[in-house]
Amino acid sequence: MTRATSSTSGNSAVKHLVLWVILSIMPVRTPGAPHRSLSVAQFAESPEVRSALSWFSRNLAWINEQQIRITEIPAPPFQEAARASLIKSLLQEAGLEVRIDQTGNVIAELLGAIEDGGKSPPAGKNASAANDKEIVMLTAHLDTVFPAGTNVKVRRDGERMSAPGISDNGTGLAALVAIARAIHETEIKPRRTILFVADVGEEGEGNLRGMRALVDTYRSRLKAAVVLDGSGTDHVTTKALASRRLEVLITGPGGHSWSDFGMPNPINALVRGSIRFINTKVPTNPRTTFNLGQIEGGTSVNSIPYDAKLKVDIRSESEDELGKLESALRESISAGTRDEMESARDRSKGKLDWKIDVLGTRPGGELSPNSPLLAALRAADEYVHNQSRIERSSTDANIPLANGIEAVSIGAGGSGGGAHSLQEWYEPTGREMGLKRALLTLLGISGIAEEKSK
Repeated sequence: MTRATSSTSGNSAVKHLVLWVILSIMPVRTPGAPHRSLSVAQFAESPEVRSALSWFSRNLAWINEQQIRITEIPAPPFQEAARASLIKSLLQEAGLEVRIDQTGNVIAELLGAIEDGGKSPPAGKNASAANDKEIVMLTAHLDTVFPAGTNVKVRRDGERMSAPGISDNGTGLAALVAIARAIHETEIKPRRTILFVADVGEEGEGNLRGMRALVDTYRSRLKAAVVLDGSGTDHVTTKALASRRLEVLITGPGGHSWSDFGMPNPINALVRGSIRFINTKVPTNPRTTFNLGQIEGGTSVNSIPYDAKLKVDIRSESEDELGKLESALRESISAGTRDEMESARDRSKGKLDWKIDVLGTRPGGELSPNSPLLAALRAADEYVHNQSRIERSSTDANIPLANGIEAVSIGAGGSGGGAHSLQEWYEPTGREMGLKRALLTLLGISGIAEEKSK
């Protein structure tokens, strides 16, 4: 939305700021443990916040360059270590203590103020040892969908940058680093400890393993998670879309296309079963989908294969419909295998067997409309003159939402397209607004200490 320039714009901006301040301060109050809060006037005049917001404007070229650096380091599923090393270095340059956990997540801590008069923990102590209060996470996933060997060299055409993974999630990772750097250089001190996390395993068969590990580790203290994923600021994901990834395997004896013709063929059985399955009727409400994503099998054109594999993605707004769809897949593959066996001319050389393995599950969940995190996001939208709609999607936010922890997934600014394709692109126009929105949301839920520790 374009910022107004009339004489009334100043009053409007002040109203927006007041609204944001009120909403952002409310969430940091802990029942039964009163503390002093910044007044509206104090927060509105905070030199640290003003300086952090303007930091993005002064450093847009640097942020773009970091996105290119990040994107040009391949991060196929389960091979995120090289990119993680770069993010670790960038977060260390932002003055943070950084580690990589056993799962491969890069975790940087910014300790929150202890409510004992504003004193900081002794130097060198980590958050869990020095501050048992709540924490907030800002995350962006490291991995891409692209296999090893994919050309990820960034091409520039004017403002447009093109490369596999440049938007999903080069944008989120660059924003993660930029927000950490802005907070450090402007000496903002949060009330709650903030974890800046670049996590593994968000895409495909990664099964959200990075976020699962984070929630397992910090569950008792985790107040909220803000996930940076892609670029778009026109939506916010507050509803987690449940999904399952399944692998069908049909095996048989295999043989020669001429001499063993008539032997039961696993690929034939897979085709028969797949045709049955794709004719399954699914409801539009609750929305339910399926996708046959990968097919493998056979060794040569003149060989009857000894196995055939199919990977299927199923999603639904309803756990019941998800279960029905998985049952339909099992019934279809069973019937396809049976049909192939019954039509075989020669069953004496062996039979077909089938199984379906669950490669991964993503649980569903929803953020309460009255949540402090959503209030902080809405106030940030108001302040930066942005409008965003609520969406349901499958993101890292699924895991905290499914565990009753407040979480949203938002774009980090700019615009992008062609996600998950070799033609993926990103343009930084609008990036500054997205960064401000993310920072204000983060500070809205973490709170800001009244005084910086010296």
